[in-house]
Amino acid sequence: MSKTNLQDGAVYDARTLGAGRVIVLGFQHMFAMFGSTVLVPALTGLSVSATLLFAGLGTIIFHLLSKRKVPAFLGSSFAFLAGYFAIAPNGERELLPYACFGVAVAGLVYLVLAGLIKAFGVNRVMKFFPPIVTGPIIIAIGLCLSGTAINSCSTNWGVAVVAILIIVICNIWGKGMVKITPILLGVLGACALCIILTVSAGQAVDGYYCFMGNPNFQLFSVASVENIKNAAWIGYPFQFKDTAVSIFTGGNLDKSLLVTAIITIVPISLATIVEHIGDISAISSTVGKNFIEDPGLHRTLIGDGLATTLASMFGAPANTTYGENTGVLTLSKVYDPLVVELAAVFAMFFSISPKLAACISAIPTPVVGGISLVLYGMISAVGVRNVVENKIDFGKARNVIIAAIILVLAIGVTYSAAGAIVIPCGKIVISLSGLAIGSLVGIILNAVLPGKDYVFEDNQKAAQAKDTTIQAEPVQHKSSNNKKKK
Repeated sequence: MSKTNLQDGAVYDARTLGAGRVIVLGFQHMFAMFGSTVLVPALTGLSVSATLLFAGLGTIIFHLLSKRKVPAFLGSSFAFLAGYFAIAPNGERELLPYACFGVAVAGLVYLVLAGLIKAFGVNRVMKFFPPIVTGPIIIAIGLCLSGTAINSCSTNWGVAVVAILIIVICNIWGKGMVKITPILLGVLGACALCIILTVSAGQAVDGYYCFMGNPNFQLFSVASVENIKNAAWIGYPFQFKDTAVSIFTGGNLDKSLLVTAIITIVPISLATIVEHIGDISAISSTVGKNFIEDPGLHRTLIGDGLATTLASMFGAPANTTYGENTGVLTLSKVYDPLVVELAAVFAMFFSISPKLAACISAIPTPVVGGISLVLYGMISAVGVRNVVENKIDFGKARNVIIAAIILVLAIGVTYSAAGAIVIPCGKIVISLSGLAIGSLVGIILNAVLPGKDYVFEDNQKAAQAKDTTIQAEPVQHKSSNNKKKK
């Protein structure tokens, strides 16, 4: 297949770009997910290498089950952090397998809902998720994540701004490959600057190399540089004793703790399922195809659920569809699932090489912050577009109330002192994130308030993008055709 010239418009078949470009696009998606994906094991004590392996493997499973139609990457889920902390508050290695088993059972809840959707039809489920609910949820996803981006940027705003400027310049004024790989170029450019500053004027302060010893200008962490030096080139991504399977083979099974882990963690799946529907809606709106209808919400739920269960059984965090990669889709306009699948293969390859994983993990915090700031903003922008394209009538009080409460609860709870809504149930404590509680309340309000003005069956193609797929033909001929279409 011949290569195409890159013009403004959507690319649904990446093969027309040539193998070299596809590989670069795959690396871009991997870099986009890496920061958040490795943060979860860093917070919980789980294996970074196992996380990469099962993020990649989970993504491949998801793509196969969704007929390779949905360009989604599955990375570590933050929603289950409360569950891990409840069972293993200090990352105790002997307790983490119990938490992982609870998450594995939670992943099976996805399969139950998928079965109900398959049996009774997606319309009965989606009537609870009209654009007045999914739009604000998508907006809230980006805004709830924004705090982590700002905190990361604040470690060195100079470097973060450089990363942001590279992305903006490449995406707005770039040509050809430069235009569709702004995230990758932003990472490489900002990291190159950090290397130069570290070598020329870096001084170690409180565990970080800082520009001229100023703690407000952090560069690389000292530990990350040492990890690169000491890491082996090849290694096992996980050990059997860290898996959920190990608790049934060691002869020391704590049945009480096992039941507690299941009861504590499984309810969180109700919130993550809502987030899954919001993410699939965001990807559908971005790509201009209704993935809830085709390949079907039941297939994406099965893919996400099985990926979560598999990862958890082998000691990796729960998986979830990643907003960062939706942001990459929005910027690059390359919607072929092939590039995401390639990113998954790269992640699995890096998982068996501690040296390469250490290199990626060493990306400075302000670089991750600058990239995340753009990507999280793109997610919220997709939510705004979802509301606009579906022509939500904000002249109706019910629509204003639903959107307002979703946004205020999701964002307000996230940035409150508690950071979550805690619901005690006897000896069990359920912690719901701001996004989870905002989504659940929005769904309930939409169900009970009168004046519904949206029917899913009549709006299955509401977010269709213009047909600007790049074709393998001379630029001049293509422009001529476009003028005739107009």
